[in-house]
Amino acid sequence: MFVLGLQGSPRGKGNTASLLAAFLEEAENLGARTRQLDVAKLNIRPCQECGTCDRKGFCPLDDDMQEVYRLLWKADLIVMATPIFFYGPTAQLKALIDRSQALWARKYTHKLTDPGRKWRKGFMLAVGATKGKNLFEGTELTAKYFFDAVGAHFEGSLGYRMIEERGDIAQHPTALADARGKAADLVGPLLKKKKILFVCRENACRSQMASAFAQFHFGDRLDVESAGSAPAAEIDPDMVRAMREKGIDMAYRRPASLDAVLEFFHPELIVPMGCEEACPLFPGAGVEQWDIPDPAGKGIAFMREIRDELEKKVKSLFGDTIN
Repeated sequence: MFVLGLQGSPRGKGNTASLLAAFLEEAENLGARTRQLDVAKLNIRPCQECGTCDRKGFCPLDDDMQEVYRLLWKADLIVMATPIFFYGPTAQLKALIDRSQALWARKYTHKLTDPGRKWRKGFMLAVGATKGKNLFEGTELTAKYFFDAVGAHFEGSLGYRMIEERGDIAQHPTALADARGKAADLVGPLLKKKKILFVCRENACRSQMASAFAQFHFGDRLDVESAGSAPAAEIDPDMVRAMREKGIDMAYRRPASLDAVLEFFHPELIVPMGCEEACPLFPGAGVEQWDIPDPAGKGIAFMREIRDELEKKVKSLFGDTIN
């Protein structure tokens, strides 16, 4: 499983960063893969309100946010961490939040669902210098709408008042322990999912569709990855179109190599799509061989046939074995 931390403070080693670090370190200790983004260091331009995301489903601004979109949809758990500036998140983090309108539009305007939306979780960490009663209310409301836009269920927050000088969070009697405890609560159940790896040659069609269906239908019980023995540069546009017809959004996905995926993912079951790819050997992993023709370059009609066959096979295999 993958935990994405959004560190929203301009101070790279301040109280917010320390609180998020405690959360992510505990997640890693438990076995999760984590990544922290220092938002203030990213090139994220403010939303231009051009309307392209509403019309076409994507943001045309070519900056670091394009990679952030991919990571947001890759994550199983997103942790938003920020100091409170005028009862809201920092300007740097707010720019990222505003640009998440592109993902909101894909769901609510274009009626598409990314495969992880039903299972992804979001959590907020915040620190503030004052002791105001309503100190965190505005930021928490923003967090709820942000997590909805990126497809994550809001799981709550931890907020600490009277945190202003460097090192204050470390002097708090419970804050760092609270963050570690909440990480354990959120990450622990996710690590119990059965790990499934789908494999095809280019990781551009079949394994992508199979992994998306497995995540969409059984993501509460399966931790899914896909990879290719000779990955393509991009996913197949006909595959994206065919999955879009089912309401499943394949945006921001990229082909991955077997070697790269197996560095962090230890599958319990490997599902190769056909005989042209060598099945990876992984200690203790079972193998379920599927003989699925490669639909690449054979037209949208054949892509639809393979799509429907893969969905049936995914439902049959995992509906029987993990219920």
